[in-house]
Amino acid sequence: MSVLRPLDKLPGLNTATILLVGTEDALLQQLADSMLKEDCASTLKVHLAKSLPLPSDVNRPRIDLIVFVVNLHSKYSLQNTETSLQHVDANFFLGKVCFLATGAGRESHCSIHRHTIMKLAHTYRSPLLFCDLEVEDFRATMAQRLVHMLQICAGHTPGVSALNLLSLLRSSESPSLEDL
Repeated sequence: MSVLRPLDKLPGLNTATILLVGTEDALLQQLADSMLKEDCASTLKVHLAKSLPLPSDVNRPRIDLIVFVVNLHSKYSLQNTETSLQHVDANFFLGKVCFLATGAGRESHCSIHRHTIMKLAHTYRSPLLFCDLEVEDFRATMAQRLVHMLQICAGHTPGVSALNLLSLLRSSESPSLEDL
């Protein structure tokens, strides 16, 4: 079993790499396309994966941020995320992992309750973002936010680290344990 580690590759010069993991190929591709349209000071690389572990590829760049995209309309999406998390080294959870829940806008159609994904994010001490990726304006806004987070996680934003970002996101958005 190969585990994805944050420092198993050397960083590329002025390069920021994000890995989007999820079962919804079309939505991941649309989000990736939106991210690549964003103005970014670094060379932006977006990799897509249905699940982890990744194939052992010598040419794979260092991954600066992993985003687990969970479709709230699919129990398979949640199961896939839970299985994939077993292949991520604990050091990634120091600000280099986040969860993105999509489909919350039509809560009556959800197979996964919002509290389930909130507990998952809380368990892994990682930020949870909500966005209906099927809506282009929301997707563009989320792409902009993810590019900004990626810049920080790649170390390209002076004075802010991934741990700083994690504490900021946790204090502003994450529910307390009592709320769960």
